[in-house]
Amino acid sequence: MDIRQLKNFIAVAEERNIGRAALRIHLTQPPLTRQIHALEADLGVQLFTRTPRGVDLTQAGEALLKDARSICALSDQAAERAQLAGKGQVGRLDIGVFGTAMFDVLPRLLSGFCAAHPEVKLVLHHDPTPAQVTALRQGRVLLVFERMLPSDADITIELVARERVLVALHQSHRLATRTPIAMRDLRDEPMIMPSAPLSQLANVGLELCRASGFEPKVKQLASDVVTGAMMVACGMGVMLVPESLRNLQLPNLVCLPLKNQPDAFMDLHCYYLKTERSPLLASLLETIRDFRQSTLSR
Repeated sequence: MDIRQLKNFIAVAEERNIGRAALRIHLTQPPLTRQIHALEADLGVQLFTRTPRGVDLTQAGEALLKDARSICALSDQAAERAQLAGKGQVGRLDIGVFGTAMFDVLPRLLSGFCAAHPEVKLVLHHDPTPAQVTALRQGRVLLVFERMLPSDADITIELVARERVLVALHQSHRLATRTPIAMRDLRDEPMIMPSAPLSQLANVGLELCRASGFEPKVKQLASDVVTGAMMVACGMGVMLVPESLRNLQLPNLVCLPLKNQPDAFMDLHCYYLKTERSPLLASLLETIRDFRQSTLSR
């Protein structure tokens, strides 16, 4: 007994006529009749009784019809889910995330992906870069969103979005009512900088300060941007931050734009193994590329 036999049996059971069932399934009547007889022989029971108008189901036939419909429905669903999985539209997608992009860019990007792929389960893993690279190599995540990037030859890196660099200030700061703020106005300000020497934000901050003719007066180092923002909110200094930090609602914290700095921005990238061929990853990359195109073209 196979799926094709069951589907043909269902057609006869629903039509109550072998001739009409044969037309419905695009088969001639003799081979359909032989299939029904073969099915009855395999099961050792009679499934139909003949009537002047066609056939009626026996009690055994009624019992088989219910199960046959369930089996065929499950078979169709299995085939459909396999096809969707092959197209990256169903399954589980583990993603590494870290940093301030979680406050703006990633919710916008991933909500669009979820809306277009409702059968895909997203699982987010929050860790800094070294741990994310390990997770990537171990197959625990398929893709990572980060600002600090690995330099491994077997990892592909793609730009996701660009964010303006802003100045984070305590709301009582003398510059808090001035917008936009010129970089030269920060010359004598105690600044909070990321502690990681290869931090993209630290590099951008140094470049902006030096381009304006001064070295930053670094008062304190912060392990990450959120911690630095908390320091600013406590009145411990000022800090250059990505625009997404505006969505972090901290008491006393204001984030203002820079004056005449059109090239002052931070990049958010994603990275994944070059050898990864997951259809789910391909679907997410398609969403990422569409998102990048729509945001960079503004």
